[in-house]
Amino acid sequence: MRDLVAVSEEVRAALDEGSPVVALETTLVAHGFPVPTGVEVGLESDAAVRAAGATPATIGVLEGRIRVGLSADELARFTAEARKAGPRDLAALAVKGELGATTVGGTLTIAFAVGIRFLGTGGIGGVHRGFPSPPDVSADIPALARARALVVSSGVKSLLDVPATAETLETLGIPLLGYRTDTLPLFYAAEGGPPVPQRVEEPAEAAAVAAAHWDLGGAGLLLASPPPESLDVEDLVEEALGEAAAQGVSGPGVTPFVLAFLHERSGGRTREVNRALIVANARLAGEVAVAFTAL
Repeated sequence: MRDLVAVSEEVRAALDEGSPVVALETTLVAHGFPVPTGVEVGLESDAAVRAAGATPATIGVLEGRIRVGLSADELARFTAEARKAGPRDLAALAVKGELGATTVGGTLTIAFAVGIRFLGTGGIGGVHRGFPSPPDVSADIPALARARALVVSSGVKSLLDVPATAETLETLGIPLLGYRTDTLPLFYAAEGGPPVPQRVEEPAEAAAVAAAHWDLGGAGLLLASPPPESLDVEDLVEEALGEAAAQGVSGPGVTPFVLAFLHERSGGRTREVNRALIVANARLAGEVAVAFTAL
């Protein structure tokens, strides 16, 4: 069987040395922003991880292989034409030679398989509003329940049912840590979500909790960090979801539709907040990875 996973020399060297490594997804590059902003955000996240003292490992499906550690030129190929690559899609996309932009769930699956335990992103998927109609729960959640990895995000995506997602995390035994916050951020908004069970103040504290959780046989953890700038867009989210339903947009198409709607109606403010929080989360993931290595 051919080797479907290709780890870059830089990432492989860091893993072999036991140095801190942070995984980054490619869906936000391909579908979270218009060209060329998505690539810019990806490169800024890469730089933020490096500034924290860790090695970035951006993951995507390219030319028949799942690549761990993309160059700038390779990253530029992840445009809106790329297929979303969740855990179920990785093998088929690689075998068929299709371009696949990894979701959080897809990134987690590959990252943990090659030995990466930290991931920075904007927001994770979860339970969709209206569940069980539609019966839609993001594959990010079961992937987090399986992988021994810590994900840094600004809560869950704002278009989801946040309280139900928090309850699902509890059901699956996924620790939810608030980074210098007592409530789960609502992606764009720093406050307004349900209380978090535990609060941590420093990257080293988050790393210690992760290490203890893994020593006890646990899998994934979610470290929720408020966005650097808070923006209340709940009314716009409701309007965007209504418009998506009216236009028959469903499944994987909902998130990019809602993001584009929010960016347009907010005059670009949501895009600025989104960009800033993604980079901030990548940096924090790097800091936690560095702290974990020092334990």
